[in-house]
Amino acid sequence: MNEDPKIINDTNKPLNQENIHPKKVDIYALKTRAKELQDKENFRNAIFAVLVLIILASAGIYFST
Repeated sequence: MNEDPKIINDTNKPLNQENIHPKKVDIYALKTRAKELQDKENFRNAIFAVLVLIILASAGIYFST
């Protein structure tokens, strides 16, 4: 019973030159994606700031009475 794993040697196979093409990057698509991420982060930060202000205002009203 031979339990040795099969070793496939890919070094003898020629590279497929047809599939190796650098993809062109659209700078506007990258800028749009970055702006969407930034807008989402800004929205989260704004919600957090509003919640903190509401909590501080509620605590101030509670402790002032």
